[in-house]
Amino acid sequence: MTRYPRWKFYLLMAVFFVCGLYALPNLYPDVPAIQITSADAGGEVSANTQARVLQTLDDAELAHGEGEIIGTSWLVRLDSNEAQLRAKEMAEKMLGANYVVALNLAPTTPDWLRSIGASPMNLGLDLRGGVHFLIQVDVNAAIESRLEAWTGEVKLLLKDAGIRYRDVEVTERTRPDGEVERGLKITVAEEASAEDAATLITSKLNEFSFKDTDDLVETVELILTPQAIKSIQDYAVDQNRTSLNNRVNELGVGEPVVQREGADRIVVQLPGIQDAAQARRILGRTATLEFRLVAHEFGAGRAATGIAPPGTEIFPFKGGGRPVILRKQAIVTGDEVTNAQMGFDAQSGTPEVNITLDGTGARQMQRITGKNVGNPMGVLFVETKTEVERYVDEDGARQIRNNTTTEKYVINVATIQDTLGSRFRITGLDSPAEAAELALLLRSGSLAAPMFIIEERTIGPSLGADNIKAGFNSMMLGMALVLAFMAIWYKVFGLVANIALLGNLVIIVGVMSLIPGATLTLPGIAGIVLTVGMAVDANVLIFEQIKQSLKNGLTPLQAIDAGFERAFSTIVDANITTIIAAVILFAAGTGTVQGFAVTLFIGILTSMFTAIVGTRSIIELIYGRAGRAPSKLSI
Repeated sequence: MTRYPRWKFYLLMAVFFVCGLYALPNLYPDVPAIQITSADAGGEVSANTQARVLQTLDDAELAHGEGEIIGTSWLVRLDSNEAQLRAKEMAEKMLGANYVVALNLAPTTPDWLRSIGASPMNLGLDLRGGVHFLIQVDVNAAIESRLEAWTGEVKLLLKDAGIRYRDVEVTERTRPDGEVERGLKITVAEEASAEDAATLITSKLNEFSFKDTDDLVETVELILTPQAIKSIQDYAVDQNRTSLNNRVNELGVGEPVVQREGADRIVVQLPGIQDAAQARRILGRTATLEFRLVAHEFGAGRAATGIAPPGTEIFPFKGGGRPVILRKQAIVTGDEVTNAQMGFDAQSGTPEVNITLDGTGARQMQRITGKNVGNPMGVLFVETKTEVERYVDEDGARQIRNNTTTEKYVINVATIQDTLGSRFRITGLDSPAEAAELALLLRSGSLAAPMFIIEERTIGPSLGADNIKAGFNSMMLGMALVLAFMAIWYKVFGLVANIALLGNLVIIVGVMSLIPGATLTLPGIAGIVLTVGMAVDANVLIFEQIKQSLKNGLTPLQAIDAGFERAFSTIVDANITTIIAAVILFAAGTGTVQGFAVTLFIGILTSMFTAIVGTRSIIELIYGRAGRAPSKLSI
């Protein structure tokens, strides 16, 4: 028995057991692998293709696993990074553009650990590999779109005020200093109304300033203020960043990074992404729906002529069916969609997307469909794709060109059977994968402006392995020096501190593995290395207090009590300041800075625990047993 409370021993053993158990998966390294996915969304890798790939690897004398199905992908394990790169090269050459071959890491964690939810730490892009995108937001298009919306608003204002006008148009001119002025030009019908129109609009729309011109007799020119331009740009970038963040979160990527860079760019990092083609397709697409009434009175024959009647547009039907004439005015659009989920029709079993509208969209849908029961309504699918084309210019420099295309086609036409509200469904989709992808794009939110991928980098797992090795070596070297110093300087107490230091490292890894979403990055390894050096600070404070107490004439047991008691407040104060710094780094920083802050924060907490509870428990087991009061301490 010792003088130390039993529950603290049990707490120490429980913490070390749980953290040690969940740290175990990190001892089972991932092995290199290639993952093959069909280029078509939802497509599977056929058995014939699998056999051809395995035969190719056998012919090249590359040792490999049998292959395993993961969702719609097929994964083959290799023995080394070199074999992985060669296998990827050969598979890409053999399969061509029909399949996407990606570098991947396959886990080797035993099933019994997986059964309790134990898994290795999530690794960041710099350690695990993945895809890095730099995306340019077309803020000028956002400004133009907003100005077009304002023209309609201005027309309504003038109409409500009884001011007759001939035209409201968007203007753009370049000033002598190179700055571009954007605004609205209003041509009124009556001379006396020009000044009234200017006063009315500037009082209602504070985003504009009145431009005093000599031609105020018939026209009014309004200029968009610099503050309004910046507000539109910031909104466009932030809205696109939010939408992209929603999209990549639903891709199932662990700890993606989606952050703003500069005035009009967004950085997207997808650690461990297994299908770069899918990520590029999701990020580069802008998909929305428009629900419009079908102009059925004109008949299919008029649609076949390709000449749209006034107030209508002709669109092809998906899959090459007969073209459809739709009204230009949309009932609701994808902007009013608040939720979209993929499902299956209860009767036919075909895939469908269940749509939920916001309040404005629901009222509009209810009003229009209530007046058109028995008439057909079409669902127009509008998709903007941005494909990245790499080429070499005349100077031999590598360049990137973005090719943007917009497709519009009708995916469904159905007769309105009853008044529709906020919830309804759309059908006419070919596969569950297509329905799931459409629901994802609608659910993640619309983009406020077009985007272009201007840089794409793929970081292979081999680079991450080099980073892990370098970080591990630095941590081992630092730990070895600290262990040697403590053992030499503090003798038995130094060895106790070393045991606590090793236990602290196990607890850090266990906690990082337990926290959902926690990701280890290269700066995170730096945080662990720093924690290793700082972890002994508390022990040094305690041991120096014990030595001082012995010099003051206290008995060994009294010196131990006094050392831990006197050093406690100093340890807490010193570590709280570091914890505050870590919290500020996490709150104010992004990406790699946050990775450093997380490991530093966890490391400080665990080092306090191991120094105050762990070290004391071991020392009590050595010196504090009842009936065996020591005559001296090895310190």
